[in-house]
Amino acid sequence: MATQLNGQFSSRIGFIMAAAGSAVGVGNIWGFPTQAASHGGGAFLLMYAVLIVLLGYPMLLAELMVGRHGKTNPADAMAKLANHSIAKKVAKSIGFISIITATLICTFYSILSGWFISFAISPITEAANLPTATSWLTEFSASRNLVFTLIFIALVILVIRQGVQQGIERWSKRLMPMLILMLIGGSGYILTQPGAMQGLKALFTPDFSMVFDTDVLIGALGQTFFSLSVGTGAMMVYGAYLSQKEDLSKLTAYVTLTDTSVAFFAALMIIPAMYVAQHNGVQIFAEDGSLLNADTLVFTVLPALFDTFSGASHYILAIVFFSLMTIAGLTSAISIVEVPTSYIVEKTTISRERATLLVGATIAILASVIVFNFEALFGLIITLTTERAQPLIALGIAIFLGWVWNRNQLISAIAAQEGVNTNTVFWRIWPVYVKFICPVLIMLIIMQLFF
Repeated sequence: MATQLNGQFSSRIGFIMAAAGSAVGVGNIWGFPTQAASHGGGAFLLMYAVLIVLLGYPMLLAELMVGRHGKTNPADAMAKLANHSIAKKVAKSIGFISIITATLICTFYSILSGWFISFAISPITEAANLPTATSWLTEFSASRNLVFTLIFIALVILVIRQGVQQGIERWSKRLMPMLILMLIGGSGYILTQPGAMQGLKALFTPDFSMVFDTDVLIGALGQTFFSLSVGTGAMMVYGAYLSQKEDLSKLTAYVTLTDTSVAFFAALMIIPAMYVAQHNGVQIFAEDGSLLNADTLVFTVLPALFDTFSGASHYILAIVFFSLMTIAGLTSAISIVEVPTSYIVEKTTISRERATLLVGATIAILASVIVFNFEALFGLIITLTTERAQPLIALGIAIFLGWVWNRNQLISAIAAQEGVNTNTVFWRIWPVYVKFICPVLIMLIIMQLFF
């Protein structure tokens, strides 16, 4: 029998900041602009917006609802939805796969976020006239990748080991407002530069011939779930830390709106920045019109752009931007690492501090393996987790919430929320929507991978 997770968010704003911090991360600031730039700009933006409404919001609400109902880890929370032994085993497997997915996501996430730390430090060494150190910080190497991956993991462990209120909630309240202010300021500055308007045109002018392109659909679905942390178990864990009286429809709307706004501002900064860089003489497109270095866009185009500015602004812009990316990575990694950590704390007698160290060490070992086999594993892990596992886990959650969870128990869980009337249009439609529409939409898009 699973015991309940210890810990609870102390306030509504604490949960919103923590959940938004989980949702708002590298996926928004690195992944979204990169995907948009590679998949038709406005076409990708349009499909992302549609999928956020049709799948992102309802599935995020589903995960939070399951987590709060179970008050336990994702595996046992899923099992609580079922009454029969076989269904319980399948549900527990879905939850356990989400824990494994979260752990694997944190491996490449730590490598990527480590790059942000090194690029945030490099302007300081450059200003101090230390060319050897600057080259090491900015050039791709196993030693650089390993050192800063481990530094980033250590930062995450320092937060997680302090628990829900003193660790996750406290640091989310500090980091999220800082991230949002830096992002708004950065996008505002970039939009004043020559060439930025061409970037805005590329972002907001959809090529309708690409809207139903397989790459656009799969990319937009993966980005939707990755940016909202759907399918990693993180939102189930955060849901378990919530009071039964909180109105989840409103809280989920706040988190989704914050997440989507950050993705929008990130695109508003980075895609115009590409065209500002092009205006300043930086090559961003190949002869065939494809984007150069799409996967490492923020590490190639933006530093080249910063180099075109004179004086101290060159260093300040680089430090601010890559510090922003580091904060985004940290707020998301906190929630992802909490998934396996909370599972170990609940299922064993190991203390939270030791469990955090154990999870951190496991992620560090796996990330180190990827670092030394980068070409073979980095892209593979990203594809397996964000484009394959997360949509399939979301499909499993939708099926179990809609078809397996006893309807009377679901209605009771909805009615327990403060100020909620189960007879309103939203709460009458949402369970039916998750039951019928979400699985069909997810399956239709997943099928694009094979046909």
